[in-house]
Amino acid sequence: MSLYLIERRFAERLGDLSDERVKLIEDINTEEGAHWMTSFLTADRLRSYCLYEAPNPEAIKAAADRAGIPADVIIEVERVYG
Repeated sequence: MSLYLIERRFAERLGDLSDERVKLIEDINTEEGAHWMTSFLTADRLRSYCLYEAPNPEAIKAAADRAGIPADVIIEVERVYG
Protein backbone atom coordinates (compact mmCIF):
# COMPACT_ATOMS: atom_id res chain seq x y z
CA MET A 1 0.00 0.00 0.00
CA SER A 2 1.08 3.54 -0.65
CA LEU A 3 1.24 6.33 1.91
CA TYR A 4 -0.68 9.59 1.38
CA LEU A 5 -0.90 12.96 3.11
CA ILE A 6 -4.32 14.59 2.77
CA GLU A 7 -5.03 18.26 3.31
CA ARG A 8 -8.63 18.99 4.26
CA ARG A 9 -9.90 22.59 4.21
CA PHE A 10 -13.06 23.38 6.15
CA ALA A 11 -15.34 26.39 5.56
CA GLU A 12 -16.04 26.62 9.29
CA ARG A 13 -14.06 25.68 12.38
CA LEU A 14 -14.08 21.93 12.79
CA GLY A 15 -15.85 20.84 15.93
CA ASP A 16 -15.47 17.58 17.79
CA LEU A 17 -16.75 14.50 15.98
CA SER A 18 -19.21 12.22 17.71
CA ASP A 19 -18.29 8.58 18.26
CA GLU A 20 -20.99 7.61 15.76
CA ARG A 21 -19.55 9.92 13.09
CA VAL A 22 -16.03 8.59 13.65
CA LYS A 23 -17.31 5.01 13.34
CA LEU A 24 -19.14 5.85 10.10
CA ILE A 25 -15.99 7.40 8.61
CA GLU A 26 -13.90 4.38 9.69
CA ASP A 27 -16.42 1.99 8.11
CA ILE A 28 -16.43 3.94 4.84
CA ASN A 29 -12.62 4.04 4.78
CA THR A 30 -12.49 0.27 5.26
CA GLU A 31 -14.98 -0.32 2.47
CA GLU A 32 -12.90 1.85 0.11
CA GLY A 33 -9.60 0.23 1.15
CA ALA A 34 -8.19 3.33 2.88
CA HIS A 35 -6.58 3.10 6.32
CA TRP A 36 -6.34 6.25 8.48
CA MET A 37 -3.12 6.47 10.48
CA THR A 38 -3.04 9.89 12.18
CA SER A 39 -4.26 13.47 11.81
CA PHE A 40 -3.14 16.96 12.73
CA LEU A 41 -5.51 19.91 13.11
CA THR A 42 -4.37 23.51 12.63
CA ALA A 43 -4.78 25.89 15.58
CA ASP A 44 -7.63 27.73 13.83
CA ARG A 45 -9.38 24.36 13.22
CA LEU A 46 -9.93 25.22 9.55
CA ARG A 47 -7.55 22.62 8.09
CA SER A 48 -6.44 19.14 8.92
CA TYR A 49 -3.58 17.02 7.63
CA CYS A 50 -4.19 13.29 7.66
CA LEU A 51 -1.88 10.39 6.96
CA TYR A 52 -3.43 7.38 5.22
CA GLU A 53 -2.38 4.09 3.68
CA ALA A 54 -4.35 3.27 0.55
CA PRO A 55 -3.98 1.47 -2.76
CA ASN A 56 -4.36 4.77 -4.68
CA PRO A 57 -5.57 8.37 -4.29
CA GLU A 58 -8.93 7.46 -5.80
CA ALA A 59 -9.73 5.25 -2.79
CA ILE A 60 -9.12 8.18 -0.45
CA LYS A 61 -11.18 10.56 -2.59
CA ALA A 62 -14.04 8.05 -2.83
CA ALA A 63 -14.08 7.57 0.95
CA ALA A 64 -14.01 11.33 1.58
CA ASP A 65 -16.84 11.94 -0.89
CA ARG A 66 -18.98 9.23 0.69
CA ALA A 67 -18.28 10.57 4.20
CA GLY A 68 -19.03 14.15 3.17
CA ILE A 69 -15.61 15.47 4.17
CA PRO A 70 -13.12 17.34 1.99
CA ALA A 71 -9.95 15.86 0.53
CA ASP A 72 -8.59 18.99 -1.14
CA VAL A 73 -5.02 17.84 -1.69
CA ILE A 74 -3.81 14.24 -1.79
CA ILE A 75 -0.05 13.77 -1.97
CA GLU A 76 1.79 10.46 -2.13
CA VAL A 77 4.67 10.48 0.36
CA GLU A 78 7.46 8.10 1.34
CA ARG A 79 8.52 6.89 4.75
CA VAL A 80 11.89 8.21 5.82
CA TYR A 81 13.76 6.35 8.53
CA GLY A 82 16.65 7.52 10.65
